[in-house]
Amino acid sequence: MCTLIILHRPGSAWPVIVAANRDEMLARPWKPPAQYWPGITGGRDTLAGGTWLAVNAAGMVAGVLNRAASLGPAAGKRSRGDLPLLALRHPTAADAAVALAALDGGEWRSFNLVVADAADAFMASGLGAGPVHVIRLPEGLSMVTASDLNDPAHPRVARHLPRFLAAPPPVPPNWGSWPELLADSTGTWAETLNVPPNQGFGTASAALIALRPGGGTFLFAAGPPGTSPFQPIALPSGGQG
Repeated sequence: MCTLIILHRPGSAWPVIVAANRDEMLARPWKPPAQYWPGITGGRDTLAGGTWLAVNAAGMVAGVLNRAASLGPAAGKRSRGDLPLLALRHPTAADAAVALAALDGGEWRSFNLVVADAADAFMASGLGAGPVHVIRLPEGLSMVTASDLNDPAHPRVARHLPRFLAAPPPVPPNWGSWPELLADSTGTWAETLNVPPNQGFGTASAALIALRPGGGTFLFAAGPPGTSPFQPIALPSGGQG
């Protein structure tokens, strides 16, 4: 169970702003973001070889999240870490959305995948069988977890979406209160955004990404936000760190 917050405002100074916490089994090996793939920078899952969140040289971002009750690999299913890489091979988010909608969702365990650029933003959902469902994200702030978009019945969304909506939008390099919001570890286990370690599971890393035509910024915390500092990551060719 991960969380991704996206602020999408086409035509603004920063049309794409993303904050994300990655929740995972803490023993699962990974490498911090770098350009492991041509023109794509992201964290690398060394177990399966894919990524959970990445940016390409065209100014697109893609992040994948497990849906409920689908943590970890399964026999006969492809790694969900392939999905951001598949999306980021396309030149625009709109092109990626068309390609994602043509996939067989049964090839993967259930997932939510967000893909966005300065013009468009989409969420693709695979339910473990049948087609992949793609919706266009509304302009403004959206929150994605292990359920449907902005799901008011999800305790994490119910607790934290109003907080992000009430916070002034970041204007990089000033991220305002967003890093503190990501670091919030209060509330019940179902509510908390920064998940404390529990039976080997917890928040493993965090990211702050802002993109605009011609550049952007990528900050990464190699541990739980609030205790691990955010460090700049070099964007792939075509962007700036």
